[in-house]
Amino acid sequence: MIPYNLSDPRLFGIMVGVMFLMVVSRLLLVAGFFSLVYVVACWTPLRKRRINLRPYKRGQFWHEFGWSLLTAAIFALAGAIAAVMWQRGWTAVYLELNSLWDYIYFPLSIGLVLLLHETYYYWLHRWMHQPKIYRRVHRVHHHSIVASPWTAFSFHPWEACLQAIFLPLIIVLVPLHPYAIVIQLSLMTVSSVINHLNLEIYPRGFAEHWLGQWLIGATHHSLHHCQFRCNYGLYFTFWDRWLGTESRDYLPLFRDRTQG
Repeated sequence: MIPYNLSDPRLFGIMVGVMFLMVVSRLLLVAGFFSLVYVVACWTPLRKRRINLRPYKRGQFWHEFGWSLLTAAIFALAGAIAAVMWQRGWTAVYLELNSLWDYIYFPLSIGLVLLLHETYYYWLHRWMHQPKIYRRVHRVHHHSIVASPWTAFSFHPWEACLQAIFLPLIIVLVPLHPYAIVIQLSLMTVSSVINHLNLEIYPRGFAEHWLGQWLIGATHHSLHHCQFRCNYGLYFTFWDRWLGTESRDYLPLFRDRTQG
């Protein structure tokens, strides 16, 4: 147990600041890397894999980065609150990895949280597309008709709060090791950035492969930014497929962008 009171206002403020830098650093690393991939690809035959061929809006990247900084601050606040909850014994977070079962459960817990997060995000996302909610909560994210890696965290503060509460909620319900939490948050960032890349990086035939058909990529999510009423998922396609909200244009567009 940490020998400091994380609820102390000064320590809590420092913790929020440190977590803010961690979130921003992770975003800069992942989004920066995939932005470089996009730029390099546009100078090669891979430019044919661009999904939405419309130009980016003037100043779009700065607009997205500004909202992303605000999102990072809200995510950092949620992380600090989660740490206080852990110190007070209000969570199911555990620190020891001793038995064989601990090592078996560790990857299973990550998979479970990804499935729960997918479910939470899908239904939250559909709710945010209700007209009155959309205007107040989700419209900022859809300012980017042509998505970019920096769109991934470009949220209105209300949407950022709704996404951030998943972490404090899930650590109360599901036993998780801190490393599992870090891995899940990192996978969330990578998945979100890839989904908004506007360049299909998965190989030809991937969308019809037994595994690939359940995973979301840039083509899948780009259609959401164009068509709005489809493709609501974050990691996986199963809710969209089961409930009929997957765009009929997905497979034809994927085949078109990955041919040759």
